[in-house]
Amino acid sequence: MTDQIIKRLLTDYPVLECCAGEVKRVIEEMIALYRRGGTFFCCGNGGSAADCDHICGELLKGFMSLRPVEAELKEKFSAAYGDEGAILAGKLQKGLPAVSLTSHPGYTTAFCNDVDPDLIFAQQLFAQAKAGDILLGISTGGGASNVRKAFMTARMLGVKTVLLTGNKHGRCEEFADIVIAAPERETYRIQELHLPIYHAICQAVEAEMFG
Repeated sequence: MTDQIIKRLLTDYPVLECCAGEVKRVIEEMIALYRRGGTFFCCGNGGSAADCDHICGELLKGFMSLRPVEAELKEKFSAAYGDEGAILAGKLQKGLPAVSLTSHPGYTTAFCNDVDPDLIFAQQLFAQAKAGDILLGISTGGGASNVRKAFMTARMLGVKTVLLTGNKHGRCEEFADIVIAAPERETYRIQELHLPIYHAICQAVEAEMFG
């Protein structure tokens, strides 16, 4: 299924042929992550922060499929809560652990004010991640200092790092285990290619994990 999804991605976006190997590798790493019970984290700024929320949304709930819960669990809900439990269980979907480090304004404003704005992602990762988890950092120019410092922290924790970027080759690349570089230099054009890349990744992971 992964090969089919990548083939369709390249049919729709031939310019991404240069990224195909890295995309497939990220898919394989994420499948392995979820099979061992790990957590996916992501971070970025501006439009890339919105992309982080988007990615986590595709992982936490059904993306291309509804991912219904098992019949045994549905029966437990029904036994505990009656008809309301049956309705609840019928709407719940299996999810994959995913944390957008951009989505905690209370923490972010406090840490920016009290400590260091440049470490807002690094601190969250340090508090929550464990060895073997994955951090995706999105930086169109590849030079976002807060993403780079999150990568530095990840390396110390044994967390694998993936950089989703453009072809400007910023400093974040030095600290990333895998680099997916969309072949564009203008920010908005890089972002336009990031969306089909991460949609393909989420689709392939979902297909493998849930069928």
